[in-house]
Formats: sequence, C-alpha cells, structure tokens
Amino acid sequence: MTFKLLTDSTADLDENWAKAHDVEILGLTIQLDVEIYETVGPNRLTSEKLLESMKNGGKPTTSQVNVGQFEESFRRHAQNGDAVLYLAFSSVLSGTYQSSMIARNLVLEEFPDATIEIVDTLAAAGGEGYLSVLAAAARDEGKTLEETKAMVIDILPRLRTYFLVDDLYHLMRGGRLSKTSAIMGSLANIKPLLWLDKTGKLVPLAKIRGRKKALKEVVSQATKSIAHRTAVVAYANDLEGAESLKESLLEHDMIDEVLIMPLGPVISAHVGPGTLAVFTIGKDAR
Repeated sequence: MTFKLLTDSTADLDENWAKAHDVEILGLTIQLDVEIYETVGPNRLTSEKLLESMKNGGKPTTSQVNVGQFEESFRRHAQNGDAVLYLAFSSVLSGTYQSSMIARNLVLEEFPDATIEIVDTLAAAGGEGYLSVLAAAARDEGKTLEETKAMVIDILPRLRTYFLVDDLYHLMRGGRLSKTSAIMGSLANIKPLLWLDKTGKLVPLAKIRGRKKALKEVVSQATKSIAHRTAVVAYANDLEGAESLKESLLEHDMIDEVLIMPLGPVISAHVGPGTLAVFTIGKDAR
C-alpha cells in the first residue's frame, strides 16, 4: 500500500518538484510590514522580496502551521483512505510539530482506523528537504510507510546542519539565539558558524575571522565521516558563495553530488541576508 508524504514549507522544496513527486507541502506564514503572507502557493512570499525588506530594516515574524491546517489535510486523507507520513519542522525551533500532533489526535477520534504517522525531524531548511527527498525516493522504490519512516528515523540523528551567517541579530530577535551569543559573534570580520546539535537546538560552533577561512571550516566540519555521497548547500541571496561551497565539497573523495537550493522565506526570516548552509549525512550521530 502506498502512502501520502507531507512536509512543510521550512523544507524549502521546489513546489514543481513536490507536485511531480506527490509531496504535499503545508505552509507556515510570515508577517512583514503589517501584512500576512503565505509561503506556499502562487501568491507566496518569495525569499528575494523578504531579504530585500530585511536589508532595508524589515523585521519579519513567522507563525507555525496551525492545528486547523493540519486537521483539514489529515481529515481529507483519512476520508480518502490514504495513509500519511508527515516529516515535521524541528519541534525545538517551532510549534508546528505540536500542532500536527494535536490535529492527528482530533482526526483519529473521528477516523480511528486512519494511519497518520508524524516524525519530528529535528531539522530545518535543506536538511528537512533532504530527508523529504530521500523519503519520496524510498516510496517510489516501493518501500512501505513503516520502512520509509524507519529509514528517516535512522538518518535524522546523523543529519548535519551548518549555518554560516553574516549577522546574528536576526536569530537573536527571533529568540533562536541568546543575546550573549549574538554579541560575541558580531565582532568585526568574524563569521559565526552555527549548527543544530543532537537535541535540534541551534548553537554556535565556531567564530572564524574572514570569509575565506569560514567557508573552508564549513566544508571541513560537513565532510567529517560522511555516510551519503550527496550534500546540500543552501543560500540567502549569496549564490556565488553557494557555488564556491559546492566546488570545495566536490573536491572531497566521499562527495559525488552537491544540490544547491535557495533558503526559503521562513528560514531566511530568522538567519537573514548573506547566510550559507550545508547539510550532510554522517556515519555517526551528531
């Protein structure tokens, strides 16, 4: 029996790809300059518009996928007899996962025989997207929901996420980083490198002086004890930096492929312009 694969807009998946591979994306929302924007669909807020606003002093705020959105989706699939696997944005960074669990319980009261499985990926952006791509591939190869879920759960502790940011102010403003860490990482010519630790929390990893050294350090961290030969690079209006990271990653013997993708508006709202990110899968848990 096949199943429906769901994720959310923080996975930064291309919507055309998602449609072609039957992956449903539920959208968080963003408030920017007193307007509320969707992050999925034809009228979605683009990262370009968001980042331009942030350069000019805009202070966006994001809102989780609410219980009603999940309830509508889960109920629709339950009515159709579809089994569902939802790969959720990290519960440490958003209340989206908790909303999905509440909605799941509500729908199961009405449809007790429905299959609605939810995985807290403890991931974001290209990391969450990477897991979604692997899950879609597993399903297309004939893996069951249970087998696909087990694969994701096996991989997610080994998923590595690194963010190289230009300005920690945005993470501090959104409550994802302490004021002390933000101040320490804002010294002249210092490039803060952050990562998601084993609990899914975004924490400082290193403070590197100079962009060139910082890019080299990201590659060094991301390529330690690699288990998968594909890496993902994401960027917020710094395609040149992303291309440079791709070239450096491909020089590593264990990397055969590097996917480049723009950071979506939700993650961009928290990390700000000029951010670069790298996602790899290691042999051991982080």
